[in-house]
Amino acid sequence: MILPIRVFGDPILKERATDVTENTPELQQLIDNMIETMHGASGIGLAATQVGRRERVFVVDVTPREDEVEEELPPQPMVLINPEIVESSEERVEYEEGCLSIPDLNEPVQRPERIRIRYLDREFVEHELEVGGVLARVFQHEFDHLEGILFIDHLSPLKRRLLKRRLRDMARGNVTAEYPVTWGD
Repeated sequence: MILPIRVFGDPILKERATDVTENTPELQQLIDNMIETMHGASGIGLAATQVGRRERVFVVDVTPREDEVEEELPPQPMVLINPEIVESSEERVEYEEGCLSIPDLNEPVQRPERIRIRYLDREFVEHELEVGGVLARVFQHEFDHLEGILFIDHLSPLKRRLLKRRLRDMARGNVTAEYPVTWGD
């Protein structure tokens, strides 16, 4: 089932998600719905908070950007439960990011080039993976969502001030998206 995506201004987007403690049928249904929602919105990543849930879960499918992946791509889509970034490279790269929760807004963001991430997959098997490039960027973006951080929080104060009116309008419901959106319950 495609779920509506929470848009900037919804308080859940600024909350830290809570650890998942057990693998339940409800969790598996949430994961399936998140994958369907991500694909339906033509996204490459989606965190549970973006669909109004507080579980520390995000899904990723970078298949549409496969040509930008320099290393062997793990099977897609990926499910990351209770992810932890355990190491980040000192080298940082700038890349233009967008977000399904902030439609039609893309801005350059600097992030570590490579990360090592530890997580549980949907069967609750633990993995540790070192990635770079687009996969590292998407993981960091979605991990931030679970921490209550949006990509615009990485922008300079001047840039955020320049976007203030646009973001305020979005928080008031003045937004158009090609997928279902909502602002809270």
